[in-house]
Amino acid sequence: MEAVRGLNLEVAVGECFGLLGPNGAGKTTTIEILEGLLTPTSGQVSILGMSWLKEPQEIRERIGISLQETKLSEKLTVMETVTLFRSFYRQGISPKEALMQVELMEKANALTGKLSGGQKQRLAVACALVGDPELLFLDEPTTGLDPQSRRQLWEIIRSLRGMGRTVLLTTHYMDEAERLCDRIAIVDHGQVIAEGTPRSLIASIGGEHVIECSLEAPHPEVDHAPLRQLPSVQSVRAEDGHLTLTVHAPHVAIPALLEYLDQHELRLTNLITRHASLEDVFVTLTGRHLRDEGNQAA
Repeated sequence: MEAVRGLNLEVAVGECFGLLGPNGAGKTTTIEILEGLLTPTSGQVSILGMSWLKEPQEIRERIGISLQETKLSEKLTVMETVTLFRSFYRQGISPKEALMQVELMEKANALTGKLSGGQKQRLAVACALVGDPELLFLDEPTTGLDPQSRRQLWEIIRSLRGMGRTVLLTTHYMDEAERLCDRIAIVDHGQVIAEGTPRSLIASIGGEHVIECSLEAPHPEVDHAPLRQLPSVQSVRAEDGHLTLTVHAPHVAIPALLEYLDQHELRLTNLITRHASLEDVFVTLTGRHLRDEGNQAA
């Protein structure tokens, strides 16, 4: 079984690059190959201009890794844990500086086993930072975290971007990738199906805004073709009485949509407008929702 097939990526120095896709899409396999944890069956991997086959130790000295789940000794304190990881590198920053970067100094003397989930994730990032890496790998760092912990990690990643560090981030959260990443590759079934900046990917679906509305039951199957002809409408999806229209100008499209529904005796139960997102890009490209894929994989 192939987890990744013909996947080509190039990450520039100083950018935050996101690998985005549902669980099982091949994100973790890809990042583990780049980290040197897995050996690819074919293809080439170049990290900071070096090869895992020829210069593995040199690469390890210059990268930092925060895995999807990090198992740390629960009997060590936070400071002892980061000090241990600092000993693995010839050069780096002090354990105190690493903890300050992730705002965990107040827990320096606490046992790792006593930390909350969000604090453990920040500690894992501190362990990845203590070697002062040029390239940082973060594999789904906010999965399973509460909203506050998630936003704390977002701020850490933003600060790393501000320091000019190169970050490769995997996630299945569309809003996370949209807010943090300079460029994104959307991965599905082991292949890149789209790549670009968040803005360019959203623009690729043909409209900046989305109109969503639900129809009162019973409702007939809605014909897409006439809806696509409405002013400002770029694309239409219909799913079990729920319509999603991608449009350029909601104030132009909504009156025309309401008139069409009225003429065909279709009653609305609700209608909302919002900005188009990377979720809409994924649905347009694959015909399914990323969040549904994630739930199935879980």
